[in-house]
Amino acid sequence: MSNPIPTEPGILAFHKRCEEFYPADAVDAPITQQRQWYDALCAEFDAPSPEGLMRRDETVGGRIPVRRYRPAEIATQTRVFYIHGGGFVVGSLESHDAICAEIAHAARAELVSVDYRLAPEHVWPAAFDDCFEVLLWLLADGRPLVIAGDSAGGNLAAGVVLKAKAELLTGIAGQVLIYPGLGGDLVSGSYAEMAEAPGLSTADVAYYREVLKAPAESAFAHPLKADDLFGLPPAYITSAHFDPLRDDAALYAQRLIAAGIDVTYRDEPQMIHAWLRARHMSAGARDGFLHLCRGVSCLVRTL
Repeated sequence: MSNPIPTEPGILAFHKRCEEFYPADAVDAPITQQRQWYDALCAEFDAPSPEGLMRRDETVGGRIPVRRYRPAEIATQTRVFYIHGGGFVVGSLESHDAICAEIAHAARAELVSVDYRLAPEHVWPAAFDDCFEVLLWLLADGRPLVIAGDSAGGNLAAGVVLKAKAELLTGIAGQVLIYPGLGGDLVSGSYAEMAEAPGLSTADVAYYREVLKAPAESAFAHPLKADDLFGLPPAYITSAHFDPLRDDAALYAQRLIAAGIDVTYRDEPQMIHAWLRARHMSAGARDGFLHLCRGVSCLVRTL
């Protein structure tokens, strides 16, 4: 069993700074406190907006907030639909604003992010339904779409792609899953090996699942339970080595490949969960983010 602690100085410094804002036992605190800590953490890692990028806030269906990012240069009609992480409990349009802006800029593609309803006030399938409603709204004008998400957002991205397949929807050009939680068993593989990894523990994962209250048999909630992955869109999947969710990403990539899907999979060797936020202070996160942006660019076909 490997030691679940990376050695890269940048990611260790990132983790130390994170715990100054969001303690390791944050899930034991009231939801309002968790959100206050998370918002402060996200603000600490904010970054300047790419030059010329424009934002516009809208609502879908009169109730779901979305934010549209339009970079100074657009090289494709394909859009990116981004679903933020946060354990289904924290996160917002603001928490991932800089990340979305930089992905849109790098891919030279319009990006739309969603502020879905959070648990425990809104349990399954509220967040999933919000994301699927926005997906339908985006597909309505006939432009192709790449669906992306990190952590809980990666779960939602994979799930809505599966539902789109079940409903015979067309227009999804790709899926980008960033250290996603996809319904692994919590007792084997990386869930055991990285149970006490920095940034996210297996106990944390169990907590978020309990709060969400998604049905155990639902493949839309737990994409690893899907029986048939044939015909899904191509995927870019990235995981963190020091993360209990690592094997969810690896197993899903393997299953997609076995179903004939074009997949690029990267396990970032020195990264911990939520490494996207470390992209400006960790060499490994910077490299992982560069590859991620190239992966998005390939799926929107701007390279």
